Amino acid sequence: MHEGLLKMMEFGDAFISLLGGFSTLEEIFQIVSLAQLNIHKKPIGVLKVNEFFDSLLSFIDHVVEQKCITQSARQILISASTAEELINKLQAFHFELDPGTSQLKWPIGSSQK
Repeated sequence: MHEGLLKMMEFGDAFISLLGGFSTLEEIFQIVSLAQLNIHKKPIGVLKVNEFFDSLLSFIDHVVEQKCITQSARQILISASTAEELINKLQAFHFELDPGTSQLKWPIGSSQK
């Protein structure tokens, strides 16, 4: 795992993604995957500046419709069109482990916050 993500997991209260390329997309999916595996329980949000993430979110919804991702796993990734709305959603987020995923406890620093 990238050292920057480890630091964010250890010290951050949430993850927020803004516009970006392949590295940004990789980090979004990696941090969502880590949440799905119960490695962390922090909220993950994308800020839809100028509808930047709309197509990606539509694709993820399509993957849910195809039953490749559960609806409960889909709820891990939060999105909003304004910073204020995203912060409110992140603060209201309550992590619920997808019953279809691993129940293992992963020892990665203090990331179980």
